[in-house]
Amino acid sequence: MLRKAECLVALGRLQEARQTISDLERNFPASPTLADFPSQSVQRNLHHLKMKVQEKENLPETFPAALAKTLEGVDLGEENKQLSNASSSVGLCMDPLKGRCLVATREILPGEPLVKEGAFVSVLNPGELPPLHHSLDSKWDTRVTNGDLYCHRCLKHTLATVPCDGCSYAKYCSQECLQQAWELYHRIECPLGGLLLTLGVFCHIALRLTLLVGFEDVSKIRKLCDEVSNKDIYLPESNSRVKTLNSGLGEIEKNGKIVETPIPGCDVNGKYESNYQAVFNLLPHTENHSPEHKFLCALCVSALCRQLEAASFQAVATGADSSRLKAAAAPELCPDVTVWGVAMLRHMLQLQCNAQAITTIQHTGSKEGIVTGSRQVRLATGIFPVISLLNHSCSPNTSVSFISTVATIRASQRIGKGQEIVHCYGPHKSRMGVAERQQKLRSQYFFDCTCPACHTEVHEMAARPRWEAFCCNSCRAPMQGDDVLSCGRRSCGRRGCAESVRRDHLASRLQDLQQQVGMAQKLLSDGELEPAIQQLLGCQRDAESFLSAEHTVLGEIEDGLAQACAALGDWQKSATHLQNSLRVVEARHGPSSVEMGHELFKLAQIFFNGFAVPEALSTIRKAEEVLSLHCGPWDDEIQELQKMKSCLLDLTPSL
Repeated sequence: MLRKAECLVALGRLQEARQTISDLERNFPASPTLADFPSQSVQRNLHHLKMKVQEKENLPETFPAALAKTLEGVDLGEENKQLSNASSSVGLCMDPLKGRCLVATREILPGEPLVKEGAFVSVLNPGELPPLHHSLDSKWDTRVTNGDLYCHRCLKHTLATVPCDGCSYAKYCSQECLQQAWELYHRIECPLGGLLLTLGVFCHIALRLTLLVGFEDVSKIRKLCDEVSNKDIYLPESNSRVKTLNSGLGEIEKNGKIVETPIPGCDVNGKYESNYQAVFNLLPHTENHSPEHKFLCALCVSALCRQLEAASFQAVATGADSSRLKAAAAPELCPDVTVWGVAMLRHMLQLQCNAQAITTIQHTGSKEGIVTGSRQVRLATGIFPVISLLNHSCSPNTSVSFISTVATIRASQRIGKGQEIVHCYGPHKSRMGVAERQQKLRSQYFFDCTCPACHTEVHEMAARPRWEAFCCNSCRAPMQGDDVLSCGRRSCGRRGCAESVRRDHLASRLQDLQQQVGMAQKLLSDGELEPAIQQLLGCQRDAESFLSAEHTVLGEIEDGLAQACAALGDWQKSATHLQNSLRVVEARHGPSSVEMGHELFKLAQIFFNGFAVPEALSTIRKAEEVLSLHCGPWDDEIQELQKMKSCLLDLTPSL
């Protein structure tokens, strides 16, 4: 009955839940079979459930209205007549060096939504698991992956999934999602499941793209393939001068005359829609891929085409009945398979530069669940035609968040009129140095980054960032140099500080320290709190002797100490350690970064649990302000912050 009441509360059937709780309270004392049952635990759970019912009954009076008000800001406002799924403050332009790009048509404020686009196609990442060691005493494989927890169509988090009848892999959040997926693409993918998992996500996306457009109109692929092969395509790398316009048209000089040419992906009216035409016109960079990569892509597509022919794909795709399946399987009756193969190969080549990782925030924390942390994980891979127009910067002015398969791009800082709107493809100035960023961007995206962050670091020959720097053991000044490091401070007291040390020696010390920190974190996760604290304090003393005060490892140590103290209920010490960790996060990622928002959320929980009301309210407001730049009002952390703030204000109305 207790479990039934918990389920009814979770479902929102509060009247039934209240009745079940009442029945349980009435019958529990009189039941002779429960004499040895831990009654205190039941009573505690009953009290908790009653509080939950009361809380949910009070929420409808205020929460929907407040939620509706906050969701007003999610809409993109006035319709953009040139660019679908974008705010009217965003314009599409053509640059002679960068190609297509998005610019601000007016001043944009931090937190303002700029693009809200559903994935044209997305495929759930299966997740990686180490192979099981089979033996006589081996157990069932019960390990859980993303494929078990998220709908394979809409990516909704789902604990009780509806599996496909035909395969052991695809799972959905509802019968409706299963049916829609089956009709759109899964009836073809189902028998190919093992092959698709072997060939990888990119190959799977390429197939699903052609399936989606194929069921709509197979001739579209043939027409677009013919257009690509028959007409001259203007490439951004060309030396032709292009005049930047906001009408979806570029201008080129041809035979001494100015000729208007549509920006690739736009329709005849110059509008860029989030459709298959836009997807098809994303650059495949065929000339930049290595021969080995192109060969492997072609091999994957060839294997798929063979399987499609064998499975009578042509008959299924055109809706033929079962009596025609056998005849349609012959290669000579499947002339369009070659066209599908050409389209799939193009999509596979496009994906290296245009695939977008769909991420989600997974919460972590102590076993008691009093304080939770979070980490970003890659959930799926998708294609977003409008978002693909954004160019890269190692110091972006936007951030992206996801709800299921819908991506929202927000301004993370003020963007001036005419300024380019950019986001980060992965290499970020706060996560890696300029040389590593340049190498990654060149190898995957085929360009040399000239963003302001790279320009500054290259021309100023910036020193190693603070979160990676070593310091002098005598005076705590930064160490400088290449192979041999010396103190950067010219004078230490009355005499010069002459300390010097080899970089490889300090690097070896850092590696040993990181191993010790890893051991402490293992003790912490196992609930061995006191040994973990002692280990972390020893690591802290060692770190402070040769690492800068804002080094990442020192931040990890302070964060671990904060977790351990929180688990012991020492909220004051926990807050002190977490504030030290915050300084490291701010130095590396900036005061308005999403990483800073997650850390402020943790600090707000610490103050809330320690009932430090003024500090909690102040931190909650800061966390809300930072997270609202990157996430929508539906974000779990923002909603939790609002609940904490409401609770504190109810308890202390004078504040």
